[in-house]
Amino acid sequence: GAPRSRPGVHQKYGNQRVTDEQGLKFDSKAEHRHWLHLAALAKAGKIMDLRRQVPFELAPAVVIQGRKKRALRYVADFCYVDCETGEQVVEDVKGAVTDVWRIKLHLMATVHGIEVKEIRA
Repeated sequence: GAPRSRPGVHQKYGNQRVTDEQGLKFDSKAEHRHWLHLAALAKAGKIMDLRRQVPFELAPAVVIQGRKKRALRYVADFCYVDCETGEQVVEDVKGAVTDVWRIKLHLMATVHGIEVKEIRA
């Protein structure tokens, strides 16, 4: 069957959250479609160690003007290892590109040396 969307919930950028047959939750239909594509690649042995919603710390927690601020994090939609190259790949499915997203891309490259691959919805 088709993935189920949550009725009555409106997302900021118009995406529809879905839950698939296995109970996995996705922030958009495009993210779910990309997961199915990656799962097929993993089954075919082209990629391995496929993971969803992988957190990366971009800046540690800090105290500013006497108030503790939590660490800044970025949560990648998908991470996996490309079997052909042996490299870790980090991907994010994007419908709308924002200034915050551009900053996160910059910080991922600067802090972790990782170039996040954008998957356009």
